[in-house]
Amino acid sequence: MLRKIKTSQARACGGRFAIVASRYNARYVDAMVRAARAELRRAGVGHVDVVRVPGAFEIPVVAARLSRGVGIRPDAVICLGVVLRGETSHAEHIGRGVTAALIQLQIQTGVPMIHEVLVLEDEGQARVRCLSRDHNRGTEAAQSAVEMVRLVRHLPALEEDDDVPF
Repeated sequence: MLRKIKTSQARACGGRFAIVASRYNARYVDAMVRAARAELRRAGVGHVDVVRVPGAFEIPVVAARLSRGVGIRPDAVICLGVVLRGETSHAEHIGRGVTAALIQLQIQTGVPMIHEVLVLEDEGQARVRCLSRDHNRGTEAAQSAVEMVRLVRHLPALEEDDDVPF
């Protein structure tokens, strides 16, 4: 069930973020990119790089290069794409492959990979999740990225029984 996006508690976050976004299904992905950038601005993020790739399958290779410090390493990578199911199992293969790769990347590099590569049934679902202000996954992805960066920054300072200071 979709829940309305909560307004973020915008506090200066600073840092460097990257958005890796598919050009395929551009109408929906572009809306998520705009929403993510707007949310990152509200959170006081210092710098946002946007890298466009042909399709969702190409997202992990660029996220890997960015997270391994080729160029300037971001504090978090937001991955945005829309895959619409068709008559074959291709969408499922893309979704599983991208998910597995992003999981491995964040474990190996310690850079949070925010996964909003959506595998959807149809354009109706895409409109609700990408074009709506109430449920835009780009906004949610940016909020998750900011929260994860704050969390990761505090991890080294935590003692055994400490709560995370938010």
